[in-house]
Amino acid sequence: MDKKGNIKEVAALFFKLGTIAFGGPAAHIAMMEEEVVNKCKWMDRRHFLDLVGATNLIPGPNSTEMTMHCGHERAGIPGLFVAGASFIFPAVVITGIFAWLYAEYGQLPAVEPFVFGIKPALAIIASAVIKLGKKALKGWELGILGGLVLAVSFLGVNEILALLSAGVIGAIYFYSKSKVHTGLKSFIPFALFQLPVAVTATNISQLKIFWSFLKVGAVLYGSGYVLFAYLDSELVMNGWITRQLLIDAVAIGQFTPGPVLSTATFIGYQMGGIWGALAATIGIFLPSFVFVLLLKPLVPKMRASKLLGYFLDSVNIAAVAVMLAVLINMSITAITDWRAIAIAIISVITVFVFKKVNAVWIVLGGALLGYILSLF
Repeated sequence: MDKKGNIKEVAALFFKLGTIAFGGPAAHIAMMEEEVVNKCKWMDRRHFLDLVGATNLIPGPNSTEMTMHCGHERAGIPGLFVAGASFIFPAVVITGIFAWLYAEYGQLPAVEPFVFGIKPALAIIASAVIKLGKKALKGWELGILGGLVLAVSFLGVNEILALLSAGVIGAIYFYSKSKVHTGLKSFIPFALFQLPVAVTATNISQLKIFWSFLKVGAVLYGSGYVLFAYLDSELVMNGWITRQLLIDAVAIGQFTPGPVLSTATFIGYQMGGIWGALAATIGIFLPSFVFVLLLKPLVPKMRASKLLGYFLDSVNIAAVAVMLAVLINMSITAITDWRAIAIAIISVITVFVFKKVNAVWIVLGGALLGYILSLF
């Protein structure tokens, strides 16, 4: 297939995922693994896992950055940008529509029953955790390391701190054990810092909106839930928006498909109309494209280096442990009554018994079941 064909293939796949990828980053990555590794065979599971581990170490929405990595793998640098844009676009459009409705009518559409059905469909994440875990678990030492990361995740330790600590500890342990000393071929430290901004709370220009969301996108680590704290500090404390508006915006980001950072589109619209929405959206996602563009060439070099290879192996098992922690926490909060239990059981049977059923149908089926069961 020629380059243009590859670009079209990348655009079609990630536009589809961006349209139906509900459930947060862990679910998005699970769907991506099914499509990119199992169905399309663009890369093997080990390389996919390497990219997941490396992506966890840079700021920004992990699942969106994984689309960029996968797009680059299939179609080079153009594929990186096409994949990211295709995945983001559906969420931005849907969120923009909700933003307009909110501005016009002052309330959110009644979509909660559908979202209720999507959340218990956690078998998609469980399947990915099992498959990636088998690939990442190369020995009992990594198993212990993963168990420790899982334990500290439940204790509330910051995700990035847990991943980096696991990487450093694992690299030192396995390198000292190997007795084989090779030089570091490549190491580039990323220095990230909070940039100051002085703006007023009135007559917010598109440039100021862009700058505020660019800062958030450049330093945002962890899950989408961390986004609330960043935006509260940046926007609410400056008097630009109310906290209730922020709560409503994050809710919109949670129950629309694709990255939760589409919240920026909603807030930007409330602050400055269509152009404000565009400025906020570009600002919050732009750093991710830059970070992935810088990181992508380093992953093979990390794997080639003995020490950094151990670091990557340790980060990989830690990333699977973090996904498992997310799965357990989501299960506790989502499976709360007989309806959720029924949806969860059906999704488990569908994923692990009828293995060829696409994740798209599981998500859509869960949403439909959620609506139907809400009528009882």
